[in-house]
Amino acid sequence: MSTPVAVRQSRQRWSARQDQLFGQLVELFLREGFSDITLAAAAHRLHCSKSTIYSLASSREQLVQKVVVFFFKGAAERVERKLDGTSEPTDRIAAYLRGVGDELRPASAAFIDDVAAFPPANAIYERNTQFAAARVHDLINDGVREGRFRHVPAAFIAEAVSAVMVRIQQRHISDSTGLTAAEAYDELAALVVNGIRVHDRA
Repeated sequence: MSTPVAVRQSRQRWSARQDQLFGQLVELFLREGFSDITLAAAAHRLHCSKSTIYSLASSREQLVQKVVVFFFKGAAERVERKLDGTSEPTDRIAAYLRGVGDELRPASAAFIDDVAAFPPANAIYERNTQFAAARVHDLINDGVREGRFRHVPAAFIAEAVSAVMVRIQQRHISDSTGLTAAEAYDELAALVVNGIRVHDRA
């Protein structure tokens, strides 16, 4: 059984019931996608009125965007928290990329496909991918300065990572390899870390 999503919408004063419904809606979309779910269907599935759903957003498109923003914003914050207390550069970059993969695990293939097919949602995903690539760039630079990574061109590695992230985002990796988005991020983390770290010589 999934754990209910805790929702805090700082820009709106929502009731506890609205917070609960939005959390349930996030779980529904992550599990089943959203392309085939109308607001009426969502109201039926969540056992509430359609007007209650409309209290969360004025349109289906706006509601989808709110859910996608909530999911990726929360994921980014949780990934960053995983770096707290970790000082070893190799561990930090591995934790970051694997953290991204972990955060994508609750997202079904249907959700990822629907995000890719809906331009406003895909734009949100793209911005998060660009931010993640920039974060990888910074983490690589940190490791090079500390002598833990080879003197690699961090910008190039970050561009390569970004290209793979985009292919994961667009489902090309899944289609060509059968890996889920989460599994692909795990493999990307191993590839990057093993490729740039300084190996101890016996």
